[in-house]
Amino acid sequence: MDNVEVFDTGVKGRGLRTTKDLCAGEVVLAEPSFAAVVFDSLSQQVCHSCFRRQANLHRCAQCKFAHYCDRTCQTACWDEHKQECGAIKKNGKAPNENVRLAARVLWRIQKDTGIVSDSQLTSVDQLEDHVADMPADNLKELKIDVHNFLDYCPNTRHGVEYISHIFGIINCNGFTLSDQRGQQAVGVGLFPNLCLVNHDCWPNCAVILNHGNCYSGTRLTMPPCSLRVELRALGKIAENEELTVGYVDFLNVSTDRQRALKHQYHFDCTCKSCSKNLKDDLMMAAKETEGNKPSDELVKEVQELSLECLAKVEAARTAGDFHEVVKLCRECLDKQEPVLADTHLYQLRILSAASEVLSYLKFFSEAAEYSRRMVEGYMKLYHPNNAQLGMATMRAGVTHWHAGLIEVGHGMICKAYAILMITHGPNHSITKDLESMRMQTEMEQRIFKQNECVYHSMREAALQNKPMGMMAEAVSVEDNVKALFHKQ
Repeated sequence: MDNVEVFDTGVKGRGLRTTKDLCAGEVVLAEPSFAAVVFDSLSQQVCHSCFRRQANLHRCAQCKFAHYCDRTCQTACWDEHKQECGAIKKNGKAPNENVRLAARVLWRIQKDTGIVSDSQLTSVDQLEDHVADMPADNLKELKIDVHNFLDYCPNTRHGVEYISHIFGIINCNGFTLSDQRGQQAVGVGLFPNLCLVNHDCWPNCAVILNHGNCYSGTRLTMPPCSLRVELRALGKIAENEELTVGYVDFLNVSTDRQRALKHQYHFDCTCKSCSKNLKDDLMMAAKETEGNKPSDELVKEVQELSLECLAKVEAARTAGDFHEVVKLCRECLDKQEPVLADTHLYQLRILSAASEVLSYLKFFSEAAEYSRRMVEGYMKLYHPNNAQLGMATMRAGVTHWHAGLIEVGHGMICKAYAILMITHGPNHSITKDLESMRMQTEMEQRIFKQNECVYHSMREAALQNKPMGMMAEAVSVEDNVKALFHKQ
């Protein structure tokens, strides 16, 4: 925590600023969770200790609710699960994740107080709850959660007002936890130091969940399977500069971002991106061809059609009708293509859905084209070191690789690697996987450049699991050429 200090920002209240110059990719701070829980819907698929998605998890023999990778994870989590285990056994079932997290927070406060280490910069009690700012519907939900909490923990010594305060803190400060591949939200946790970092739509830091992997250059005293977040610098940050993160995805126009921030976090965003409506014009741009643009009426018509299509796509995807998703996306893209710019949000969302589902259906050539267009649009909108951009570029690179477009695929994987080295660091599981892909595609590209026909013949044989025979002998640059395709 030598890198940061708490300071009064004025209008925004408390914040964190750096006490020294920082470089891109540098770890500003690392913090273990004060308390964290797995989502109800994934309680049997995600380890309740390290939050990794795993097959064949071991179930807690006592409560039969918590699941773990192995005995190491179960032992590491026992201190946090002990009281939860007894409460679930007594009640006969587990309550929702909000109630479980509130209970874990209160048990931790009761055991260790609101500050559990010298490196914690604020107590949990001092975090904002914004209960007084909640609309009627949210207050109704809060009262239900408090009622369920009292059923779950009937012997608590805390009053309704204090329990409501904890639920308010979770609502405003809870951090969504992803699985080890960064593909799916799997839980929610509370990280007090991270809660002090204020929002900016164009932030100078990224928050990454690190599933127990140590980062280089720093010695950690946390347990090997400790769940923690890392705050990483996205570029150079000067001494005494405020540290910021993005509470919402930048890929929304400023008014939509402001509305979401007001609803969830109860503040009016006045950052530079919002106050000057930066990139809003690109996100809603019409296509310009030789100086000519479509009429405002046509643009409005296509935008309304796109919104209707996005709703239908989401419904079809939820229902598992992936061929319907593809049909809807193709039809919508045909109408969008002559009217909307390549940076228009609605077109990017359709391209994202189409490329994702087509990849799943193994129509890699078509998926590659859509993913390329999507990434090109993202690059004009996102911060160059944005983690979302890095992940999207990685997926697009893999799609091109599977489509046999090795040169473009390798280039995208290299670009993604450069971004994720900054946002995730060299020891994150995602970056390690990407490094393996980068090395493999580099070898395949060498073969491709030596002899395209041989490369494609070998690739086809490998995908069909046929013997390489004489084809392998034709490429002398790699002795282990069969192995180049084993991950495909």
